[in-house]
Amino acid sequence: MLWILRFSWFFSAAIMMVVFSPSFQSFPPAEAIRSSQMDRMGFRLFQLEPHLQVSFRKSRLFRNVEGCGVRAAPSLGKPGVCDPGVVHVAITLDVEYLRGSIAAVHSILQHSRCPESVFFHFLVSETILETLVASTFPGLNFKVYYFDPNIVKNLISTSVRQALEHPLNYARNYLADLLEPCVDRVIYLDSDLVVVDDIAKLWFTSLGTKTIGAPEYCHANFSKYFTDRFWSNKRLWETFSGRQPCYFNTGVMVIDLMKWRRMGYTKRIERWMEIQKRVRIYELGSLPPFLLVFGGHVAPIEHRWNQHGLGGDNVRGSCRDLHPGPVSLLHWSGSGKPWLRFDLKQPCPLDALWAPYDLYGYSS
Repeated sequence: MLWILRFSWFFSAAIMMVVFSPSFQSFPPAEAIRSSQMDRMGFRLFQLEPHLQVSFRKSRLFRNVEGCGVRAAPSLGKPGVCDPGVVHVAITLDVEYLRGSIAAVHSILQHSRCPESVFFHFLVSETILETLVASTFPGLNFKVYYFDPNIVKNLISTSVRQALEHPLNYARNYLADLLEPCVDRVIYLDSDLVVVDDIAKLWFTSLGTKTIGAPEYCHANFSKYFTDRFWSNKRLWETFSGRQPCYFNTGVMVIDLMKWRRMGYTKRIERWMEIQKRVRIYELGSLPPFLLVFGGHVAPIEHRWNQHGLGGDNVRGSCRDLHPGPVSLLHWSGSGKPWLRFDLKQPCPLDALWAPYDLYGYSS
């Protein structure tokens, strides 16, 4: 917990700076983007509405320390997607969560011992976001993958929150198909988190014989993730027969893509989504199909790698505290997001830990 002590001195200052500075506000949808240019201070400006531009600071370059040992692709001077020495990280990029995604990338680079050895796989439904990433992180090792919303359009059912119905929430189901065959392992991360430890530590976590690894929470009431109709149908609930399923959050996962491809897990997930369209067996979007397929078959990862549930809502007085124990990743899962709370001038105390990684702001 020493890193928290290092951050504690700027809690109040960070909150005041973000609340009162217009450079820490979120921006309108990307479909309003018209053009980009550089301002006098070196910020990239993207024209939104006629009298509004969004600016974001260019991240400094992050270099490997001696001994990282990653091999560069000769033609590019940096590691390629198939380089065996890189850490693969997949994150979605969309308009609503773009500010969070950039903060997540920034945090990974800042705390990585070998940042040049991290390769980012960005899943998008709008190609303009590639330019935004490239201009913010010069020299970043990344590739953008277009995810066609039509792939899941007819499989998505209504959820308790409309945000959970966004097609990109289901892109994680298709990583084995979207990423190159040479990528045999990937870390999947949500957009509403920051990493405060070396991502390589998570990368080298042993999965044993399992296909995915994630922090599990066996004290959670597992039954609540499915409807009474599910639990009253023996043919459905027997899928858990012989297993001891525990809840896990799909926002932080280490995935063995070779095993995923071999076992055809994408099709298995899709089958449960098809059942959901006919018989409503759950309410929570993309999570339950993962629980149905992998519950009881997850390699446990230390809880420090997903301090989740920080997305409480200060408007309703539901700010969350950290769970006991060490912290390597802070996750604002839930309805409240730190950048939105800053815009409302009602941040939760822990939002000050997200603010240092925020690179965005308005320029009028």
